[in-house]
Amino acid sequence: MNCIAILDIGKTNKKLFLIDEHYRIVWERGESFPETTDEDGDACEDVALLTRWVKESLHELTQLPGFTVKALNFSTYGASLVYLDYQGQVAAPLYNYLKPYPEKVQQQFLDSYGSLSWETASPALGSLNSGLQLYRLKQSSLYGKIQYALHLPQYISYLVTGRALADITSVGCHTMLWDFTTKDYHQWVKKEGLTDKLPPFFSCSETMTIGDYQVGVGLHDSSSALIPYLTSFSAPFVLISTGTWCITLNPFNKQPLTAAELEQDCLCYLTYEGNPVKAARIFAGNEHEQQVRRLAEYYQTPVNYYQQVAFDPAIFALLHPADISRFADRSLNDFASYEIAYHRLMMDIMEQQKHSTELVTTGTPVKRIFVDGGFGRNPVYMHLLAAAFPQMEVYAASVAQATAIGAALAIHQRWNPQPLPGDLVEMRLYTHNKTI
Repeated sequence: MNCIAILDIGKTNKKLFLIDEHYRIVWERGESFPETTDEDGDACEDVALLTRWVKESLHELTQLPGFTVKALNFSTYGASLVYLDYQGQVAAPLYNYLKPYPEKVQQQFLDSYGSLSWETASPALGSLNSGLQLYRLKQSSLYGKIQYALHLPQYISYLVTGRALADITSVGCHTMLWDFTTKDYHQWVKKEGLTDKLPPFFSCSETMTIGDYQVGVGLHDSSSALIPYLTSFSAPFVLISTGTWCITLNPFNKQPLTAAELEQDCLCYLTYEGNPVKAARIFAGNEHEQQVRRLAEYYQTPVNYYQQVAFDPAIFALLHPADISRFADRSLNDFASYEIAYHRLMMDIMEQQKHSTELVTTGTPVKRIFVDGGFGRNPVYMHLLAAAFPQMEVYAASVAQATAIGAALAIHQRWNPQPLPGDLVEMRLYTHNKTI
């Protein structure tokens, strides 16, 4: 069976998939391992352990009977750099993007360049801006020992190809490196000489021939997860990717970010074809997790009791309209039942979701909203979203392992003789009072 191998590396789980020519996952293996600490005692990825796991996983592929691996590609979390010395060895820890950013260095950058959020489509996020990670490192003696700074997907590709490369999805992901107005590295990057440490770009849709394999350069996971939708639908849409964060991704918004949007946590990603994707995000999954614990304690129910709650139009009518408030500030004494309280929680979250999604959809030709992740399986959320956007078609949509499938699709033409499948995305249409 001909297939492609995808290494999909998340912060917690590392996975290896084999995907056949019809984009079915035919084999998988997962792993998780403990973090280590950097020189400051901050938690970070154990890059030596990760490197060993990648090499062992790729070796395992050669031992699997019944599968002919034609290609390899990679997707990983973003905002993370691996530094290589002049011998091609890892020269520094794989610093965590949540590592506290030194205030002195931050102020030095602002004094030199001011706020560059508009040009770089990147809110100022400290270590979450990988360009600022590299800027911080320039202040240390370690900088002179570094030949290349590779974003994590390209480091994994480097382990196979031996080629130090860059990809547009990683560089264009809230790094503060990329100028979205000139479509090039920002002038501050050039002025600081950081381009000397950044390798040449390689197209995400091309491959390198390494032995019997076609090998991709790797992608940032958020951009990779969008590819199955871009492949399947030509009519304008937005994707609300739900988890800890609910991120609205609009590949059809061509308007530059405004200062007001940046202040409200909007940013831009780049697709694997180099096109901007305007995005807005809210911390809704985290809020939901905290509040259902509060509900469970108050109403003496299991924490996951909310999974049994169906959307009730009568409760919706009872509670709507209401004052705008965060659910955390509401007294549970005001609600006669768990079901009523849970509807109020979700309506409060939906107020935030509506505002966030409108930031990137207003004035665009989008007529469809796709929701993937946990809230896509939540009927209360989905019915409320349909009510919030009555002019839109609202779908719960899912792609099994979308990030891995996206990485395979990015290099489809280089390994797969079959046509692109038409059934990658499972969809369920929601309207305000019914589900189809």
